[in-house]
Amino acid sequence: MICTVLIIGVAALGSVWPSVALSEELTIAAASDLNFAFKDLVAEYEKKTGVHVKLSLGSSGNFFSQISNGAPFDLYFSADIRYPQKLGEAGHALPGSLYKYAVGRIVLWTPMESKVDVQKGLDALADPAVKKIAIANPKHAPYGRAAVEAMKYFKVYDRVKDKMVLGENVSQAAQFIESGACDIGIVALSLALAPSMKTAGKYWQIPIESHPPLEQGAVILKNAKNKEAAKQFLEFVRGSEGQEIMRRYGFTLPG
Repeated sequence: MICTVLIIGVAALGSVWPSVALSEELTIAAASDLNFAFKDLVAEYEKKTGVHVKLSLGSSGNFFSQISNGAPFDLYFSADIRYPQKLGEAGHALPGSLYKYAVGRIVLWTPMESKVDVQKGLDALADPAVKKIAIANPKHAPYGRAAVEAMKYFKVYDRVKDKMVLGENVSQAAQFIESGACDIGIVALSLALAPSMKTAGKYWQIPIESHPPLEQGAVILKNAKNKEAAKQFLEFVRGSEGQEIMRRYGFTLPG
């Protein structure tokens, strides 16, 4: 995941924050795998700066389409760096603001009470007890595409494709399993490590070589109304406190 071109004083983190337009809120469009990590990040950022953050979570592809059509966000955090790269190429992003913030992982997850043995890996999806498998929609969700590629890599896709239930994004796919609507699914490690899911289920981490890397990227949008706060939030994500929160949720960090 490519580049970091924001010239911002990371050393200033935890000491003196630059003054921003506190009366303006910061609007962030973020991939749904960031659900729990970003709620923690946003809470800490708001506490440090007083800037109100309006966080919208969804599929990276849907946000890409919305932003391409003028949706008014300040910052875009995608689960696939190619989307913010394309926004930059199309003139929708602030030049030099592209930042590779993490690499994500996928896991096979099932409720704790399930009799299905997730330690069998993706072969567990072919278990007769498994009637419905949740994944994110691969048409617009990077984690859904990774799930499909992993199933093909382990040669189970053709055996289980008729069992699949598609969530609008990876967070919704996780909700399908948690609610009992699906028996098992492939979701983001960052969701599986959230306190609620960690205690409710069990997971098997899918080998990273089974799918293209989930390189995740962020960009400040050209028409952002609060560019200074956007730069400041990216600085926070890049700083020690932000990096620690991202590690806690299983993300591999750049560098």
